[in-house]
Amino acid sequence: MSERVRQFLGHPSHWVAMGFGAGLSVMAPGTVGTLWAWAAYLVMQTWLEPWQIGWVILGALLLGWWACTASAKRLGLADPGCIVWDEVVAFWLILWLLSPAGFLTQVLAFVLFRFFDAVKPGPVGWADRVFKGGGWRGGWGILFDDLVAAFCTLLVFALWRSL
Repeated sequence: MSERVRQFLGHPSHWVAMGFGAGLSVMAPGTVGTLWAWAAYLVMQTWLEPWQIGWVILGALLLGWWACTASAKRLGLADPGCIVWDEVVAFWLILWLLSPAGFLTQVLAFVLFRFFDAVKPGPVGWADRVFKGGGWRGGWGILFDDLVAAFCTLLVFALWRSL
């Protein structure tokens, strides 16, 4: 059994923080986590009303704060690459706020979000630097830069629609 799988199985916080296994990907775990989020959102849409999805996202954010904090502490890293719950919650938020959105809009949202999350331009990089740290900031810092990346993605859509 690999070390990553042992870590995943080692504590319930890892199950959430690692996106129920999506973060175990050896290549581009953030992208795999975002793809998992997209698939999970499509399933959620078939069972839940938009207002219920909003509550799920809020609950996932709070659960993620705990899980990301606990996992980062247990792994001894400020923002381990295997933690992908930040991508999950942020991408759910994007899809929820863009709904109803067609497939091409969702693809563009995916590409824009991955760009902002990976490259971390401007405010995303600022949030990544300022909010990293131990204690409660650990999990919040992991989540916050992805929420800023989500905001930037939504801002692009808002500007595009206003033109």
